[in-house]
Formats: sequence, structure tokens, C-alpha cells
Amino acid sequence: MKKNIIPILVIGVVVIALAILVIKPGSNTGTSSTALDEFGRCLASKGAVMYGADWCPHCQNEKKALGSGLRFVDYVECPDNPKLCIDKGIEGYPTWVLEDGTRLVGEQGIERLAQATGCPVPTAE
Repeated sequence: MKKNIIPILVIGVVVIALAILVIKPGSNTGTSSTALDEFGRCLASKGAVMYGADWCPHCQNEKKALGSGLRFVDYVECPDNPKLCIDKGIEGYPTWVLEDGTRLVGEQGIERLAQATGCPVPTAE
């Protein structure tokens, strides 16, 4: 009987571990791509620009949170545009610069970006 329980326990632990890794608190799990597209369009209409680098894990997290809406966001890859980023005073990644000059340095997440720009938080449909 014990021989049968051990494989079941191992499988159970693996399933729980995978669920924890895939479904993180604060992730946009369940948010539709349409809602994320609308959020990205809103950020763009508010003049929000994201400055970052592909190798930056916080930038990757921000891009992942924006999902399909990222394609509407004005994004500057600083290693490809060093003069522009230096001229804009970008010192860390990601840095969001809003139309009014407000700077949001570091990983912000959807809720903080919504709060700073007035864009509605995208929700599941």
C-alpha cells in the first residue's frame, strides 16, 4: 500500500508547485487580451513611454503584465538607443515617463500604471 501512495504524493506536490509558479498573486491571469489592448492604447493616449532593456528582468515582468497591450505602448530599448536614454535622464530600468514629466522608476505593475495615468485597470471579461 505504501508503494502506491508515494508516487501519488510526488505527483500532488509537483502539481501544486506548478500551480504556484503559474498563478502568481497580482498577475494578469484571466485578463482578456482585448482589455490589455485597451489598457495599452490608453497608456499610449496618455503619452506614457517605457524605457527599458531586454536583459532586465523587471522590464520583462512589466512587458508580461501588459501582455498584448504592449504593442500599443511607446517602448524605447535603451541599449539600442543610448543617446536618447541619456538625453532623457534614464538611470534605471524600467522607467516610465508620463506626458506631464512624471517618472515612475522600477517595476510598476498594471495597478500602479493605471493609478498614475488614469487608465482603467483591465479586467477579465
